Amino acid sequence: MEPLPRLYVPATLANLGSGFDALGVALDLYLEVEAAPAPEDTFLYEGEGHVEGTDNLIHEGYRAGMRALGLAPTPLRVQAFNPIPLARGMGSSSAALVAGVALADRLSGGRLGRDGVFRVAAGVEGHPDNVAPAVYGGFVAALSHPPLAIPLPRPEGVRFVLAVPPYEVPTPLAREALPRKVPLEDAVFNLARSALWPAALATARLEALKEACRDRLHQPHRAHLMPGALEAIEGALEAGALAAFVGGAGPTVAALVREGREEAVLEALASYGGEGRRLVLNIGEGYLWKET
Repeated sequence: MEPLPRLYVPATLANLGSGFDALGVALDLYLEVEAAPAPEDTFLYEGEGHVEGTDNLIHEGYRAGMRALGLAPTPLRVQAFNPIPLARGMGSSSAALVAGVALADRLSGGRLGRDGVFRVAAGVEGHPDNVAPAVYGGFVAALSHPPLAIPLPRPEGVRFVLAVPPYEVPTPLAREALPRKVPLEDAVFNLARSALWPAALATARLEALKEACRDRLHQPHRAHLMPGALEAIEGALEAGALAAFVGGAGPTVAALVREGREEAVLEALASYGGEGRRLVLNIGEGYLWKET
């Protein structure tokens, strides 16, 4: 069988501050995957970090997709180029899982469909806020039980500015930092602000996002894992960002800005993350196929 077209799956930012495990957005930075049936599973990897072996997340997603279809997974030769920083809160794991499930969908003739790819990948991941934008693109609200994802309106004339520290914050470590119980007033605080995200996007009231991004459920409890993150968020907002928050489990701090405000916000984030990277990215599309 001929190799499949090249697959592109975007990086993502989860939570958007207040929307813990429920809101996310795709970025214009893509995991690239080439795959073809082969005598045995093979994995070739280039890019961020070091990944090897056939227990990688792309193959895992592929096998999960084939199981969901009731099919035996035939061996695949997978070659991946990954520019998405690992364990930095930019959805590298979700991109790999979505890529694998999308491969199963393609090889089955599209029997899962995009909604099926979301359901399978979210089931493997355990939470949908990275998976959903990786599948559908743009801003998305999603939940896992029952699996449901709804794309939100995409604002024009905005970009993301990111400060990516050189160190990792593994998701399991960030999850352990969260309290098992939270005060009612903190829960209400976040519920109200997470509801502002879709309302502000739907009505183009982007000035409301400065309040919509505020959080009491996870960022304060994880702050010790990413020193300076809360101060960087406030600095970005003071410099004119529409919204600012920790990407996923961190440690990346992301700011949504109007075009033309990138430099001011980059300057505000300059001291966060030491010798890390600064990225300016557009809102991304959901996974897509391109003929090579």
